[in-house]
Amino acid sequence: MLSLMAPAKLNLFLHINARRPDGYHELQTCFQLLDYGDQLDIELNENGSITLESSLADIANADNLVRRAATLLQAESGCSLGATVRLSKKLPLGAGLGGGSSDAATTLLALNKLWGCRLSQSELAALGLRLGADVPVFIHGRSGWAEGLGDILQPLELPERWYLVITPACEVSTAEIFSHRQLTRNTAPITIPAFPFSGTRNDCEAVAVALYPEIGAALNWLGRYAPARMTGTGSSIFADFPDRAAAESVLNELPDTMRGFVAKGINSSPVLQAL
Repeated sequence: MLSLMAPAKLNLFLHINARRPDGYHELQTCFQLLDYGDQLDIELNENGSITLESSLADIANADNLVRRAATLLQAESGCSLGATVRLSKKLPLGAGLGGGSSDAATTLLALNKLWGCRLSQSELAALGLRLGADVPVFIHGRSGWAEGLGDILQPLELPERWYLVITPACEVSTAEIFSHRQLTRNTAPITIPAFPFSGTRNDCEAVAVALYPEIGAALNWLGRYAPARMTGTGSSIFADFPDRAAAESVLNELPDTMRGFVAKGINSSPVLQAL
């Protein structure tokens, strides 16, 4: 059995450059991996069945990304083996932290090893892209710069920072944000700026705040302590701090209407290190 932590990610910024004819968006962003995420325990079987057991009652179904990832790899590789995946969710849903994508990527990486499929990282990333635009980020397992649909990746060595991540009591629909008529879609492309990426922003933030007032309240609260920004399409908000103690001192003041955690930014995924 393999026990793996599927890391969360932050979008340190997110620029939408254009809307493509197929409805998808060209973007630029920087993914920061975190040493915090969901837990997956994966055990192979020889009868070919794929079973998902989850801490969330409504997640064990055919639409879940973990199950879809396992089924896709099984079909593409022709493998006759199966697996039981036990998923312990720590990351909130609809929060822009990449939880589902990271879970799917971790499943692909783990089963590729357990089943002996011997697919390359690039081949796994191509499979992952069929599941979601962020899945290849976690397959490659590096913090870095991303363009295109988020799948053109360039690793970056980001300085060590501690992040406080807070999540208000709302779950954001990514499709709703990206289809909204008021979303900024014409931000001019930039070259990789120096950390901490001054002059950047999250183009999805204004629409998310308009649709979900709880996000605006979270931004205002965290902004009292440090510059705060939304990750992805929301709903989570983050701020960086020089050390764990500084971040945890703010976390201790968190209102009961929000949940939060402190995590360190990492440049390499613990999944790749474990495998």
